[in-house]
Amino acid sequence: MDSRTQDRRNGFPVGEPPGLRALATEAVHAGREDLVALGLHAPPLDLSTTYPCRDSRGEAARIDAFAADGAELTGPPVYARLGNQTVARFETALARLEGTESAVAFASGMAALSAVLLARNALGLRHVVAVRPLYGCSDHLLNAGLLGSEVTWTDPAGIAAALRPDTGLVMVESPANPTLAEVDLRAVAHACGSVPLLVDNTFATPVLQRPAGHGARLVLHSATKYLGGHGDVMGGVVACDEELARRLRQVRFATGAVLHPLAGYLLLRGLSTLPVRVRAASATAAELAGRLAADPRVARVHYPRIGGAMVAFEVHGDPHAVIAGVRLITPAVSLGSVDTLIQHPASISHRIVDETDRHDAGVGDRLLRLSVGLEDVEDLWADLDGALDAGRTDGGRRTEEVAGR
Repeated sequence: MDSRTQDRRNGFPVGEPPGLRALATEAVHAGREDLVALGLHAPPLDLSTTYPCRDSRGEAARIDAFAADGAELTGPPVYARLGNQTVARFETALARLEGTESAVAFASGMAALSAVLLARNALGLRHVVAVRPLYGCSDHLLNAGLLGSEVTWTDPAGIAAALRPDTGLVMVESPANPTLAEVDLRAVAHACGSVPLLVDNTFATPVLQRPAGHGARLVLHSATKYLGGHGDVMGGVVACDEELARRLRQVRFATGAVLHPLAGYLLLRGLSTLPVRVRAASATAAELAGRLAADPRVARVHYPRIGGAMVAFEVHGDPHAVIAGVRLITPAVSLGSVDTLIQHPASISHRIVDETDRHDAGVGDRLLRLSVGLEDVEDLWADLDGALDAGRTDGGRRTEEVAGR
């Protein structure tokens, strides 16, 4: 069955084990099951950086155990860099939504990806096979070798041939940033063999797909985006099996790339409305994609078959004038907020990628990326309509001159 097909019986993607609670129910209750026994309704926020303990021998034994295998500490907490109870609730909930054993949260999506690379590098597995496009900073981190990794770029069909004895990771993003290109996750996972597949699931979220159900061992999120959902919290998280999670916890402890407890609190709160937000924004995005596709001012529209709240489109006119012309839509980098955002990837999110590589991956100079929020579709279309006119005329000059053609 195609990886994009959805099982509408419970809201989860197909191929999941029976007996799961519906996605909307899990989003509200996962990570909060103990609150009634605690006499609480809202999850507690633990801001402690350290914790008192009179049993120093027992504490030493637990720290030794963590250093040996990276398992989560049992008993009372020790120090915030080793773990935080509020963050742990978010990790538990996200793992449930993604269908994995565990999840490990970090200070940002890039910190999460860095931890994965460091964990694999520590095993002598420095080679990464990756498929473009990826988020621009992910591309740069791999291509620049900043963490000692070596990357081979390929298309999905070339993954198996690109594997080496020292390959520690295969990375794809689907739908991809910013072109929304999709890959067959099950086929990619098969091509990886025993090499772990990491799927960046930031755009889709577990509402639209759960990569672990199609063979991915690691599922990456920039939690800053849809998981938080309101543009007011930064974080990253990797959902994976417990074996990999233990290595990631050790890297997190050593590097200090911890998620702040307040961010963990906000992200757990964000998960409770994730299905509602993603589905509502996706319906509006699909409508806008259809209107843009029929508009003569638009050269091409990119909208994934899986759906979602992201739309990319290429204009005939000046994309910078379109950015300058919006009044309701927010001209800003990032995505996944309740308000609609628009940006020019070649200038911002993918500026750090080599121009030739950027173009080869389909990130052209006239491409705009729209993150659709929760506004009324008619208000959004009215704003886009005016901005597209601005892009076509740019104050009276011919768009060919504006674009330097």
